[in-house]
Amino acid sequence: MALDTRNDTSLTRSAMKAEMLDAETELQLAYAWRDDRDEAALHRLINAYMRLAISMAARYRRYGAPMNDLVQEAGLGLMKAADKFDPDRGVRFSTYAVWWIKASIQDYVMRNWSMVRTGSTSNQKSLFFNMRRIQARLEREAAAQGARLDRHQLNQLISTEAGVPLRDVEMMDGRLSGADFSLNATQSTEDEGREWIDALEDEGAQAAEVVEDRHDRAQLREWLMIALNELPERERFIVRERKLRDKPRTLENLGEELGLSKERVRQLEASAFQKMRKSLETRSDEVQHFFA
Repeated sequence: MALDTRNDTSLTRSAMKAEMLDAETELQLAYAWRDDRDEAALHRLINAYMRLAISMAARYRRYGAPMNDLVQEAGLGLMKAADKFDPDRGVRFSTYAVWWIKASIQDYVMRNWSMVRTGSTSNQKSLFFNMRRIQARLEREAAAQGARLDRHQLNQLISTEAGVPLRDVEMMDGRLSGADFSLNATQSTEDEGREWIDALEDEGAQAAEVVEDRHDRAQLREWLMIALNELPERERFIVRERKLRDKPRTLENLGEELGLSKERVRQLEASAFQKMRKSLETRSDEVQHFFA
């Protein structure tokens, strides 16, 4: 069932006209959806409680998210609640739905409040939505007693009040006190000022390193082919089948084809590697780590 994507004004108007369900009707609709997957019952149940979803969405407008988006998220939470609601538990659907609606809205707000993810643990989510309210109350209480709290004292009190570690409070305080800045903003007011993104270190490989690495790899491949071609035909065959195929063959499988025991194939493979190692070491000491 898709949510209505009309603007929030018309959606609100429609929701306010929806029927009010009594407990018995609500229960019948819940059973019809759970047991028979009756979409008409689901549609009626959701429409009846859409006003609740819109009311809850309105509480989060102060976080800067568009009201229409908040309503959409609240509607998604309402749909999840309807899908998971168990009428046998004796709880009103509205009581159950509140938690799903709230979770859906809060997840959306935290995903979109900042380009940098604020956090998603239960402590971080609790602080994000409650920290400023707790802080304001503590400051009012301190002011009423003629006291003045510095930031550290305030964070300690918030930590105790919210029941979360002090480090989480300090992290969230710093996060909420700042704002996102564009990396394309200039570092000065001058027209020719550098952008902040130009000051970031490039962690990728530099051009010279890339060219050098490609040269080394090409040289190594050439030496490996020379060493491989110097092997006796049977050992060369074993190395190719064991190391150069997309799906390497087993010692047992090769033994059956060559008429050898599994152990003998293993010995020939080890001998081939030893010969290749010596061949490569005569060309450069730097290739030894490939056989470590």
